[in-house]
Parts: sequence; structure tokens; C-alpha cells
Amino acid sequence: MKRRNFVFLLGSAFVVLPRVSRAQQPRPIIGFLSSRSAGESASVVAAFLQGLKEGGYVEGQNLPIEYRWAEGRYDRLPTLAAELVDRHAAVIVAVGGEPSALAAKAVTSTIPIVFTTGGDPVKLSLVASLARTGNNLTGVALLFAEVQAKRLQMLQELVPAITAVALLVNPTNAATDQDVREMEVAARSHGLQLQLLKAATDTDFDTAFATILERRVGGLIVAQDPFFS
Repeated sequence: MKRRNFVFLLGSAFVVLPRVSRAQQPRPIIGFLSSRSAGESASVVAAFLQGLKEGGYVEGQNLPIEYRWAEGRYDRLPTLAAELVDRHAAVIVAVGGEPSALAAKAVTSTIPIVFTTGGDPVKLSLVASLARTGNNLTGVALLFAEVQAKRLQMLQELVPAITAVALLVNPTNAATDQDVREMEVAARSHGLQLQLLKAATDTDFDTAFATILERRVGGLIVAQDPFFS
């Protein structure tokens, strides 16, 4: 979604709504929901605040923001999203991939939600179509799945003798099934065997990499996932 549309959305929430009843309504807020941690998202928050500033909104002056961080634990997102609904957020910004967007969608069908995702939002049932969302969600989709075949092609160019590739996924991410299907198709088209590895916690990485060595896999593809980042 273009910046001017997002600024208009915020303006509608923070300028028009308060005029209805400033004395009776609590001051509207932006809810910021992320699957990641505050520390690793500092640059993202800085860019977000800069964009708001360009639209005339400054946190702490004319714009309150409430942040909720899942810190890589996707199971916390539903509760955090519900907290923002209880706080009567005028809009929810769901970042850090599809886990945040899906959690926000599950708790409200009326509060506007602006999301970012690496997967196809239509296949993830976030929106009805890319042209018309059909609900209260809009955002930016990077469509990483579309380049899966190219990633395998690059591996084959780097390691011509490669026959097997490992794919590391996070089983708690709703987009994982889509990533696996896309990669399976790409692997078959390149004549490669695909071995699936899973990691949902810090300790899982040791097991995953030990398996790669044990099986003598020729290459590794890391699925798009906020936790892996």
C-alpha cells in the first residue's frame, strides 16, 4: 500500500474520529504488533515513525502508539493482538510476517489492519484478492515464494554436483506449508531431492545443522521467517 494511502487511513482515524466526541472518547492510538523483538526491530520502528512524521504525526506529541512484541514466540500473538483491540486501537500495524497479520485478523473484523508479509496474502486467506482485499486488511506482500526456483538455480550454479538440498522451516508459521509446496515443485523441476528440517526454538538449530552434516546435504535454503531473521 502506498504511503499516501496509509497516511490518509491514519488521518481518518486520528482526525475524523475524535471530532465525533472528544470529551467522551478516549484518545485514539495506533497498535503496533510484531512477531519480533523491540531490539532487532529498531530500524523498522525508526522508518515507521519517520513516515508518520512526514504525514504530520509525531509519537508523544499528537500520536500515541502502543507496542506489542512477541519476541519470536508466535503463540503469544493472539493475546497481544487482543490487548490492542481492548485498548480500542484505531488501526493495527501488523509487522514481522504473516503470523502477526493472521493474529490481528483473527481478533477484529472492523479495526483497520496494515500488514507486511513475505507470502501470498491471498493463499494465506488474509485478503480476497490483491486488487480488492474485501475486508479490513491491506498492506505489502513481498511474495518470496515466487523466487524459490531461482534460489535453487543459484545453488546449482554454485555447486554443480549438488543432488540434495535441505529446507529449514518454522513449523509454527502459518506460511510454512505454502513455502514447502513451492519449494517441492521447484526442487522437482531442478532434479533435486528436498529434505525438510524444522526449527521453532533456539535449541532446534543445533539439531537442524547436525542433521545437515549427518546427511551430507549439498546446500541449505532458509525459509522466509521473522524468527530466522
